[in-house]
Amino acid sequence: MKRIPSLDGLRAVSILLVILGHWVTKHHQLTLLGVYANVGVRVFFVISGYLITTLLLREQQKTGSISLRDFYIRRAFRILPAAFAFIIPVIFLRWGEMRWYDVAAAMLYLVNFDFACPWFVGHLWSLSVEEQFYLLWPALLQKCFRHRVKVLVVVVMVAPVYSALCYRLKVPGGGYGTFPAVADNLAMGCLLAIFAPRIRNIGRSLAWLMAFAIVLIPHFPANTPLRTLFMLFVLWPVMHLSIAGVVLHVVQNPYVILNLTPVVFLGKISYSLYLWQQLFFYRPESLPIYVALPLSLGFACLSYFLVEQPMLKLRDTQRRAREARLSLATAGD
Repeated sequence: MKRIPSLDGLRAVSILLVILGHWVTKHHQLTLLGVYANVGVRVFFVISGYLITTLLLREQQKTGSISLRDFYIRRAFRILPAAFAFIIPVIFLRWGEMRWYDVAAAMLYLVNFDFACPWFVGHLWSLSVEEQFYLLWPALLQKCFRHRVKVLVVVVMVAPVYSALCYRLKVPGGGYGTFPAVADNLAMGCLLAIFAPRIRNIGRSLAWLMAFAIVLIPHFPANTPLRTLFMLFVLWPVMHLSIAGVVLHVVQNPYVILNLTPVVFLGKISYSLYLWQQLFFYRPESLPIYVALPLSLGFACLSYFLVEQPMLKLRDTQRRAREARLSLATAGD
């Protein structure tokens, strides 16, 4: 799948929001900005739902089916090498601070269900959500292709009910981070992929209105049961819809700033940067930003060029070899 203009730039904005949120949280300065780490993750989720569903729909349209085997192979090459290049050294270096189930959760992408995981792997909750999404959605789409919209609408409706129940049962954070609690976030991206071809150009005024919603909603004081329900059933869906609208807007109207070479590059390394920034921006003993930022970028670049890119090239080489063998077998028939 060819890269879509502006999305790498939007990824760059998202990872900067995560880093900014982590930095101000640990420095206890401008704490109002700390909420934007979570906003950055929500943007990543919508983009992920949008891109994965777009890829699957194109395959369905082209071949009449969805190959789960090929999908999982592509995702494994894309996600696992860089993740394990981070997880394994961290487990080795911090072994004395991890319990056996922390290690298991990190290796099996279940950190989002490990509510007391150590800080240095805490950010892997969102990658665990992504992996669970990769595992479930393609198979569900393959089986329920005709009812895909209904399935996604049900997910959007059920997720806040699940979260409200978690708050009622006093689950930490209302269960946020567990897959059912954030499935609506991903589902909004999936719905965007389905309906994007039919949506007319989103104007700049509407896009700005949605951007303001994204900026303001995270500051809503959900400090009573009624306000919490309002947040879950009204504000978060509005925010996810606004993120989807902004994503579509920048795809339809590629902004120069989002397509500048440095911004695009930051978006390309955003996965590795997300992995490594935790060690330098979220550590208990705060590092100055002029130390944390170069270290994060340095390790992210090493991961991108020494792990991500070689593995993607290997994936593409194996795919071409597989296609060539299939072509020869077909010709032989």
